[in-house]
Amino acid sequence: MARHTPVMSVMVAAARKAARGLQRDFGEVENLQVSVKGPANFVSAADKKAEKTLFEELNKARPGYGFLMEEGGVVEGADKSHRWIIDPLDGTTNFLHSIPQFAISIGLEREGQIVAGVIYNPITDELYTAEKGGGAYLNDRRIRVAARRELNQSIVACGVPDLGRPGHERFLGELSHVMKQVAGVRRMGAASLDLAYVAAGRFDAYWEANLAPWDMAAGIIMVREAGGYIADLKGGEDMLGTGGILAGNEILMKQLAATIKVSHTAA
Repeated sequence: MARHTPVMSVMVAAARKAARGLQRDFGEVENLQVSVKGPANFVSAADKKAEKTLFEELNKARPGYGFLMEEGGVVEGADKSHRWIIDPLDGTTNFLHSIPQFAISIGLEREGQIVAGVIYNPITDELYTAEKGGGAYLNDRRIRVAARRELNQSIVACGVPDLGRPGHERFLGELSHVMKQVAGVRRMGAASLDLAYVAAGRFDAYWEANLAPWDMAAGIIMVREAGGYIADLKGGEDMLGTGGILAGNEILMKQLAATIKVSHTAA
């Protein structure tokens, strides 16, 4: 069973408090689907409200820590060695369409390294937590990455570039090569949960490009503490800088990386 350290208790409490607002707003979004105008502005307000709650709770508990937030951007803190990396609503498009696959994601960076993470889906009440050296947990149950060693037996998750984003042709080439190698491909629409699912052994591996740091900060520590491996799309460790990520157990991650690399040379 996970023993929450003081900092993890702070992160979990902040996530749960912000989640209450998202739970209420999610119910409202379902009602707004019938309006011609659509619920986009409402969802944007829900996003900002959740971020405000997270900022206030974390700042109160750890005054001086810096912030990197999806909506609020960079907030410099007096403590230059610690920074919260926050996505108050990862999976906005799912939320907008009343699909219950979205999450609050909080990562804690210390001296440039992610040392703790919380990913919480308020609708399923699945709380993923991880701290450096302490393992990864789903609702206080220890989780591990899947042990499969062959891509042809594996379910692999991915992200598809959104409308107007670069990389569509490149992605289609990657997808074409990956689909020939695996048992199935899934696109769920929330990067933080994709990484949490890899940590929990639900997905065997995952790759995506053009992510923001707040999409993956918590997920990086989650996968590592679940015994998995993380790399950027070039095989390095600059996931937050490049926006590209590969995740899985050591063997499958290397196989997936090799398959994606082949797709680039074939393009």
